[in-house]
Amino acid sequence: MKQRAGMWCSPLVLFLFIIPQCRAATLQYQIEAAFLFNFTQFVDWPATAFDSNNSPLVIGVLGEDPFGSDLDDIVRGEVVNGHPLAVERYRSVQEIHRCHVLFIADSENAAFRSTLLALKHRNVLTVSNLDGFAKAGGVVRFRIADNKLRFRINVNAAHEAQLVISSKLLRQAELVGSTED
Repeated sequence: MKQRAGMWCSPLVLFLFIIPQCRAATLQYQIEAAFLFNFTQFVDWPATAFDSNNSPLVIGVLGEDPFGSDLDDIVRGEVVNGHPLAVERYRSVQEIHRCHVLFIADSENAAFRSTLLALKHRNVLTVSNLDGFAKAGGVVRFRIADNKLRFRINVNAAHEAQLVISSKLLRQAELVGSTED
């Protein structure tokens, strides 16, 4: 009988462990989605990054989308500097034509360095939570520290992308160059 009770206990313990982890991951991505929206308000792109004065400011997700509908819900109806916000999802870097903020998902871990190289001279605020992202030339790296979502900004990568980041945003970040992460 003890053996049988142990069999039932293991899945229950596993279930109780997995559910809080899933909730934490969901909450993390909800917060990251809100940050992606907020970044649009504290970054200036050159005029050449847009087709016209009222063309959309595109937030893209490359790879397996961790946000579900949260990102769409957050930006729905929002306008930043005359540009309505739009969300696009991409399976490969070749699909990206006009994108202003690009979140590179965990599923792109093996290819994110080549993605950054492909976007190197484009006006894209690249964002990810992948290890080594800022060192490889990504602009913003999300990370968890002390149970809080923090971010690092690679100021050199932002400069190369011709992005002007507000001092208000820079004060909230850990600033790094391309040699650190």
